Amino acid sequence: MITIEDCIALSELTENEILAIAEHEHVPEMIALEMGNYLLHRPDGETCIKGIILDDIRHAQERGDMRNVARLKLVLRHFMDTHQEGRLC
Repeated sequence: MITIEDCIALSELTENEILAIAEHEHVPEMIALEMGNYLLHRPDGETCIKGIILDDIRHAQERGDMRNVARLKLVLRHFMDTHQEGRLC
């Protein structure tokens, strides 16, 4: 049986990046994993994922959730360091 950890390892995303997508889309982690993998294979996908993470940061700031802001900024930094696209969609 394939586990979620196996799927994460194959997705080209980290678990934290997948969790950021899940938070943004209000979906379970497995659906976010599939969505993230799909986006990464689109020409504008990396840009869209970056936008999702930035949107999560903005929402956390609006809620005053500074711990989540800090966590998401680290997620964004890692994503930008490991993926080529820097534009927003």
